[in-house]
Amino acid sequence: MRNLTFKQYLILGFALIIAHALILYFMGQVLICRCGYVKLWHGITFSSENSQHLSDWYTFSHIIHGFAFYGLTWLLGRKRAWSIGLMLLLSLGAEIAWEIFENTDFVINRYREVTISLDYYGDSVINSIFDVLFMAFGFGMAAYFPVWSIVALTIFLEIFVGYLIRDNLTLNIIMLIYPMDWILRWQGGG
Repeated sequence: MRNLTFKQYLILGFALIIAHALILYFMGQVLICRCGYVKLWHGITFSSENSQHLSDWYTFSHIIHGFAFYGLTWLLGRKRAWSIGLMLLLSLGAEIAWEIFENTDFVINRYREVTISLDYYGDSVINSIFDVLFMAFGFGMAAYFPVWSIVALTIFLEIFVGYLIRDNLTLNIIMLIYPMDWILRWQGGG
């Protein structure tokens, strides 16, 4: 698969995204927000419209996913001379796998049980597609910018989002794997 052109990798990537959208749709996820419209940005985290529009506060986590996937595929593929196209395709596959898993009843119920996301019912299909596209954007940034700037941007985004909404990628991972009452209380405003 290393002999494909970048264009062929992009076509495969778009095919993965289409398959991803169809899988979510047949899993029962709504195409767009039940509110009946699509917004470019939805900034209210404690809302039934969160994770339903094109972007929200969790978009920054998906950009960071792109940073991480670029770093991981670069580490795994540098001795094998993986092309950037293959690295992106593998990253898309990983992000799509997470997006599908994240929208299973198991994970949705886990979010509701141990995080501040009491009204979370999964992503709309359009939101999930844009989560994947934002991951690809983060991947592209990581491929282009120096490592120090990506590390600094990751730290900045985590602190910025954490401060504004009392949640971020790091807290999300902690609360899904090993929930802590003090974090839940802090996230709830206590």
